[in-house]
Amino acid sequence: MQRIKVISGHLCPSDTGKWKIRPNECAVAGGPDDVVVVHGLRSAIGKAKRGNFKDTTPDELLSAVMSAVLNDVGLSSQLLGDVCVGNVLQPGAGALMARVAHFLSGFSESVPVYTVNRQCSSGLQALLNIAGAIRSGSINLGLACGVESMSLRSIGNPGDLSSRLVDNEKARDCIIPMGITSENVAERFGVSREKQDVFAVTSQQKAARAQQSGLFDQEIVPIVTKLVDQDGTERQVTVAKDDGIRAGTTLAGLSRLRPAFKPDGTTTAGNSSQVSDGAAAVLLGRRSTAEALGLPVLGVLKASAVVGVPPDVMGVGPAVAIPAALKKAGLNVADIDVFEINEAFASQAVYCIEKLGIPPEKVNPNGGAIALGHPLGCTGARQVVTLLHELRRRGRRAYGVVSMCIGTGMGAAAVFEYPGP
Repeated sequence: MQRIKVISGHLCPSDTGKWKIRPNECAVAGGPDDVVVVHGLRSAIGKAKRGNFKDTTPDELLSAVMSAVLNDVGLSSQLLGDVCVGNVLQPGAGALMARVAHFLSGFSESVPVYTVNRQCSSGLQALLNIAGAIRSGSINLGLACGVESMSLRSIGNPGDLSSRLVDNEKARDCIIPMGITSENVAERFGVSREKQDVFAVTSQQKAARAQQSGLFDQEIVPIVTKLVDQDGTERQVTVAKDDGIRAGTTLAGLSRLRPAFKPDGTTTAGNSSQVSDGAAAVLLGRRSTAEALGLPVLGVLKASAVVGVPPDVMGVGPAVAIPAALKKAGLNVADIDVFEINEAFASQAVYCIEKLGIPPEKVNPNGGAIALGHPLGCTGARQVVTLLHELRRRGRRAYGVVSMCIGTGMGAAAVFEYPGP
């Protein structure tokens, strides 16, 4: 197992352009039992099988972001009540990978850790699990993470499932390939190929602008790791930028791509999320605990919802989960400044945005998974990191939503508030 070096980030911008800690920033009035986000960082996202993280194991990726988050705020791991890691393609049944990363990060053996798998929302589910433990009084501080190496692990076949599966329509629909569920959404709800391709081009353009402007630098932990070339030559690289962004993407170029899942379909490699490697970590705490420790407050978790939808059109999940979460928060679509909606496929993202009447300019302002990539277990946590850094840049009180569809027919959403400077 290779060791990697973390070049840690910081929290707050200074006049020199670097980031530094401002201990009580954003610690504005609020309930002492609020669940607050103290800090969050992510790795860059690498192209699976051929990107900068193709030879980096998930425990190393995870360790990098875990240690960077705590180092940035100067927090001892012994103060964590629990660590939850979202991971879908789980090596060693999940627990082994997470515990190894735990020790590689220098965390105390007294701190527990576990993994959770709710498919594409695993990173967000990890955050909701930690938030629930804080709300219940079980813990005061916890770390929610997400990680996936789709280079070293692959999505397999359904395996040895019950023979009764074929007799139950909904159960049978759970194993429909994700690409076909995208085609189902496009056909059932009239999302044209052109709409999908336009959405995909826009995602690439927004991500390219954000990368070129250095907006992601605030949320990415640069990682020094190894890369093995085709001839077997091993070299050291520093990974600090997302691999998958294609600044030169054009509508004409996407229109020439063949359908990826059915001959007469509209879902292509260009208007689907990328298969990727990456990790993210988010530090959560009870507001009273964060303030007592002099920790900053990056955001407040206001509400969340996880819902079920028909598995054959699983991509509609955000269209159901977002209203459910907003209702719990006492908010509506017009109150939200930024929506981070996972772009599993352009078909389902377009449908959900149009169904909810969300202004397009509020959705994924720095691009989404079509451009950045979708490392399954990492994505939910990555979206939270990206969202809160974006809200913070706006310099005022603001609300944001993170949401995604989930394989087998579900949707998840969470509402966050940035309390202002």
